[in-house]
Amino acid sequence: MTQRSEIGTEVLNKIDSLLPEIEKRAQECEDQRRIPTETIDSLDEVGFFKLVQPAQWGGYEVDPVTYYEAVRRIASACGSTGWVSSILGIHNWHLALFPQQAQEEVWGDDPTTRIGSSYAPMGMGEVVDGGYKVNGEWHWSSGCDHAQWTFVGGPVFKNGKPVDFVSYLLPRSDYEIRDVWHVAGLKGTGSNTLVVKDAFVPSHRMLSFRAMATGTAPGLEANTAPVYKMPWGTIHPTVISTPVVGMGYGAYAAHVEAQGKRVRAAYAGEKAKDDPFGKVRIAEAASDIDAAWRQLSGNVQDEYDLILAGKEVPMELRLRARRDQVRASQRSISAIDRLFEAAGARALDSDQPLQRFWRDAHAGRVHAANDAERAYQAFANGEYGIPIGDTMV
Repeated sequence: MTQRSEIGTEVLNKIDSLLPEIEKRAQECEDQRRIPTETIDSLDEVGFFKLVQPAQWGGYEVDPVTYYEAVRRIASACGSTGWVSSILGIHNWHLALFPQQAQEEVWGDDPTTRIGSSYAPMGMGEVVDGGYKVNGEWHWSSGCDHAQWTFVGGPVFKNGKPVDFVSYLLPRSDYEIRDVWHVAGLKGTGSNTLVVKDAFVPSHRMLSFRAMATGTAPGLEANTAPVYKMPWGTIHPTVISTPVVGMGYGAYAAHVEAQGKRVRAAYAGEKAKDDPFGKVRIAEAASDIDAAWRQLSGNVQDEYDLILAGKEVPMELRLRARRDQVRASQRSISAIDRLFEAAGARALDSDQPLQRFWRDAHAGRVHAANDAERAYQAFANGEYGIPIGDTMV
């Protein structure tokens, strides 16, 4: 078990001091349909976005569990803020794997520059002289209003045939943001659509997923910290599940506080905290949420410890991490459901945090990284020695 760095502990303590104001802005976040600028600025000031940024750009290169712990805490105050911070923050890890020239273009003048993303292949790039011509409409780019660059995922076509699957890196001038985010949950994430038309992307601003999978990403030459050797198939899906687990912790705290004060008029003024059935639900929910986090963070820690020891992360562990990553989301959402069912009609009020966590967690579940059945199938295939088809491993 690795020890948390001093700077990691310091950033976590500073994030704790921000949680009351993040919680207070949760309704404003929903109303604006994006994270308030003040919140992004505060997270920037306490060093959150530096956690997995390379040291050469002023970053802290902390262990991945510290990063996810920061996300979990933020999401416990506001689901949308946790979701966006998780995604925007990990992009500094991803850019660290790109060629040095790409990093210099993004961070050379301002190391605090942020990058957005939409990795699903909703567009493509065509090989041209010196790079690629990229076109497409990429949906669900969370936090895109707070980013000056973006990653978009898609195939590379050469002579009419797909030859690779990659991330393209584009500046804000090369894409349009289409405001389409009108949704039931994660309302504050501003996950709008990016429209790219005939954008030229030079070769150094493309990174193959194959290079990340094989540990041959060009950025590893300059950025040698252990965190950059973590598998993409663990790093990215965990970015999606961790906020959901954080929402579980936030929902649990909100429920216990509300039930501690609640008087149940329908039951002759009985205090909710005296209801034995309500106590059972609280215990079950607490256990499931804790189990979700322990497995999720424990697998990440196991992978990181192997990397620190100079060893490869075996497929068996990567499959286990993927299995427990989707399971963490399932457990947390089920726990929130259990609490919400016992919360009473007051929990439906729009100013109540429990209903917001409930909506946000279910919205997070529909992300492809939380497609549980596919992850379970990949794990079982590994157990039987069948070739693995899941690209998120």
